[in-house]
Amino acid sequence: MTRIRRTATAAAALAFTAAATAVLGFAGPASAHVTVNPKEATQGGYARVAFRVPNESDTASTTKLEVVLPENAPVGSVSTMPVPGWTVATEKRKVDPPIEVHGSQLTEAVSKITWTATGDAGVKPGQFQEFPVSMGPLPKVESMVFKTLQTYSDGNISRWIDEQAPGGEEPESPAPVLTLTAAAPGGSAAPASAAAVAAPDDDDDDEDGNGLAVGLGVAGLVAGLAGLVLGGLAFTRTRREPVAKS
Repeated sequence: MTRIRRTATAAAALAFTAAATAVLGFAGPASAHVTVNPKEATQGGYARVAFRVPNESDTASTTKLEVVLPENAPVGSVSTMPVPGWTVATEKRKVDPPIEVHGSQLTEAVSKITWTATGDAGVKPGQFQEFPVSMGPLPKVESMVFKTLQTYSDGNISRWIDEQAPGGEEPESPAPVLTLTAAAPGGSAAPASAAAVAAPDDDDDDEDGNGLAVGLGVAGLVAGLAGLVLGGLAFTRTRREPVAKS
């Protein structure tokens, strides 16, 4: 009888370990790098996007963000939304051939946007901040890669500048990428709505999905353990009951 109980206990422990491993697998840490939200827009249209900046330091705040616009995909109109506690500055460069915007030929385009925190407005450890930008008309290319520098209050700089090779694995320090899709035939590329930026992107979906998966996993773990306990009790009770003599 003792051996039977030990076997049932060991089986329950193994089941618990396996279930816990499955739950923890869902709860693995998500990568925390600078991204652009939403991740897709339409060629030829205007997009309102936000650069999402999580703070990866345990002790320092993010105090500066520098976003470089790609040289091979110049944009004629770039404007920023005020971010409380942050100043913003833009740099321009010459473009050739000129960019046509609403019938006008522009020979300059924004090449870099820099946000700098004032006072105590830096992004604290465990927090993130979004920096909204409106831009367009978007060039007719497959994607725009925004190489980004994230400066911390302790002087450290995270360089999100690596480009991912087609079909390759994500690099260690990936640059934010905005994928551009062709406008539908006969349709027009409309500016992105404000709700598009407010809505969570894939990273948020992953985080929410992880949370949901963890919740479901824990519920399944509890239910499974309850079943094991009840099954063990029933098995033990059966072994205790005397066998009827014929």
